[in-house]
Amino acid sequence: MQSQPAVPTESAARPTLGVQELEALVEATRAIAEVLDLELVLQLIVDRVRVLVGAEYAALSIVHPNGGIERFITSGMDADLRLAIGDPPRGHGLLGLITREGRSYRIARIADHPDSYGFPANHPPMTSFLGVPVTVRGRSVGNLYLTDKRDAAEFTEGDRLLVEMFALRAGIAIDNARLHEQVQRLAVVEERERISRDLHDGIIQSIYGVALSLEEVSFLLTGAPEEAGIRVDRAIDSLNVTIREIRNFILGLRSELLHGADVVAGLATLADEFATTGAVDVELEIAVDPATTVSLPVGHRVQLLQMAREALSNAVRHARATRITLSLHSVGSDLMLAVEDDGVGFEATAAPPTGHLGLANLRQRAAAIGSELTIDSTPGFGTRIRILVPQSSPDQPQESPE
Repeated sequence: MQSQPAVPTESAARPTLGVQELEALVEATRAIAEVLDLELVLQLIVDRVRVLVGAEYAALSIVHPNGGIERFITSGMDADLRLAIGDPPRGHGLLGLITREGRSYRIARIADHPDSYGFPANHPPMTSFLGVPVTVRGRSVGNLYLTDKRDAAEFTEGDRLLVEMFALRAGIAIDNARLHEQVQRLAVVEERERISRDLHDGIIQSIYGVALSLEEVSFLLTGAPEEAGIRVDRAIDSLNVTIREIRNFILGLRSELLHGADVVAGLATLADEFATTGAVDVELEIAVDPATTVSLPVGHRVQLLQMAREALSNAVRHARATRITLSLHSVGSDLMLAVEDDGVGFEATAAPPTGHLGLANLRQRAAAIGSELTIDSTPGFGTRIRILVPQSSPDQPQESPE
């Protein structure tokens, strides 16, 4: 007697699963739940479901929003056989039926079903079939296809229930892997932005400082050759430090200045670094106990030093200042970092020129640590930058400087 071509799930008697089948389901589910790489999880799903119900072949289609098949992952076929078959299916015939109707199909003989589309050349013969949709929150993700039940003429209703239960978990695993992939892409974008800021704020600014110190060397060679020699020696030392910083940067390490995140020592180093260029006088005013800065999370200290470097660089490069005051003092329980210069000033409310990232970097870094940034400037009357840094509370997490 010929089997019905399809057994709609609504009309089938509710099957039951034994302890052994449920244990196999739990094991298969645990295996796919532990993987977040999308490519790996797709292959693992199709491999696991084939073993779960004892099928000779299994496949997983990933459905495009327009209804077609955009990915087709198989299990039970080697690479040579896949190559011989040619292009993957497009979702016509029986495979597309499951997508269109959104329900499971259990078929004793594929060739007997009216929607059977036939097999391409070099495709292995297949007889019994079980197809189950994979959905997440009511949205179709793809379909699971199993063919040729081992040691039986066709798949059972128990097999259908087992695959449907697995498909629910497979959909969640696919969704999680996709979400993880999206987060990773966002992380890459954010990391590129961070690298761009750090290169601009640290290494590039160091090189710029060296360039400033060498600008007058050609004039000093005739009138003050000793001073010219000192400038060149300092430039060489600075470039050697920068080379080490670049090496550390590539290795994901912090520069020597920020490695210990010692705020007071770091500010003193910055003041000396800019003062030795000879282009500007830097006055350093520290009115806090160095021990009080240690209570700041290390991430706050790193950002604070980077903001100080950015503000100093802006004063020299853009404001053309000749005198800068760099100060750190207490405001209640908080810390106030201030950088004041006698440069040309600017209209603080106007948009910065294209390519000038200094103020944007300052604002981003201040916001990252919950600081209050104030910029006061008037054309012809210099600029004053103030950064109010809140002290950490006992329940505040300690950020990593990375």
